[in-house]
Amino acid sequence: MTRSSPDSSRHSHDHAHSLPAGEVPDWVPDNAVGNRAFATRIVQGTGKGGAVASSSAAPRRRTLTLDEYEQGVLACNPTVLGRAITLIESNAAPHQELAQQLLARLLPHTGRARRIGITGIPGAGKSTFIEAFGTHLTGLGHRVAVLAIDPSSSLTGGSILGDKVRMEKLSQHPAAFIRPSPSGGSLGGVARKTREAVLVCEAAGYDVVIVETVGVGQNEVTVRSMVDYFLVLMISGAGDEIQGIKKGVIELADTLVVNKADGDNLPRATLAQAEMKRVLHILKAHTEGWEVPALLASSLTGQGVPEVWKTTEAYFEATTASGALRERRRTQAIEWMHTLINESLRTRFYQKPSVQARLSEFETAVADGKKPVLAAALELLGES
Repeated sequence: MTRSSPDSSRHSHDHAHSLPAGEVPDWVPDNAVGNRAFATRIVQGTGKGGAVASSSAAPRRRTLTLDEYEQGVLACNPTVLGRAITLIESNAAPHQELAQQLLARLLPHTGRARRIGITGIPGAGKSTFIEAFGTHLTGLGHRVAVLAIDPSSSLTGGSILGDKVRMEKLSQHPAAFIRPSPSGGSLGGVARKTREAVLVCEAAGYDVVIVETVGVGQNEVTVRSMVDYFLVLMISGAGDEIQGIKKGVIELADTLVVNKADGDNLPRATLAQAEMKRVLHILKAHTEGWEVPALLASSLTGQGVPEVWKTTEAYFEATTASGALRERRRTQAIEWMHTLINESLRTRFYQKPSVQARLSEFETAVADGKKPVLAAALELLGES
């Protein structure tokens, strides 16, 4: 086997280069010939300026009808389910109209799933916990959907794609569905799409829908407003920079879980659990009539994961019996309607040509102190 040098293998895009018969590029291993473990095959080029492209274009996916979307989702066809969520995430006006028609048809088939929000401080092992938790649930016969809220994903690529890779076992289970975060740019845009994706997953028959937050901050408040039950992951030995965010996040929690409670870390995790219990005695529970527990779990060994699910079931039994669950969902629906009204009015206001024509002028006037802010706002509102 004769091998070419790197220099002889280099060529411009303007001139075709073909290797003499029996010669191979220098990057091919010495043991490649006859070695089935090496998948590269060297073939002669056309000698006409490079590869020949096919004249036929790749076939486009056929557009689904409203009936096909509905039937596919209700049959839990994973391809149609994914396309239905993509339709909902689209900002194109025709897609939004079709999406709302689809949601109207699916609505009677929703509402029976347990909606669970999961967040965690950085380094809490959220992805591995969701993998262990979801795998435990599928083992019990549940069907699990995992959605995400990550407004940064459109700018940074987000971490949810990595989460899907890390949740390899769960993502391959036929009773599980993992969806990366929609690229909505703003938190409000992502939240709207995720709320509607929850309904589609419920209509498809998933009886546990997990909404994961990425990062700590306003995301938690948003997710709390769309789920029944909120689980917060903590770890032992978190630095002082974490302490400032604990109170606000803990006040939203229905259950605290100290994760990574295994090996040499178990004693520290136990101390952290005791600390969390003391904090919980001071704070008012977000859900009336429910005492927030602090649990230990290990995503690595699976220890404590069944107990987390038992606590979750106890929560749903208690809130269903008291009527708190039904009331929370009613309140969430009303609040969400008002949110959408406010967003729509804001969008329509700024799209008015008369407002767009004078907005810059008014911004300069209030910035320079030449016009009171309230007067400027009221005058612009009058333009609309």
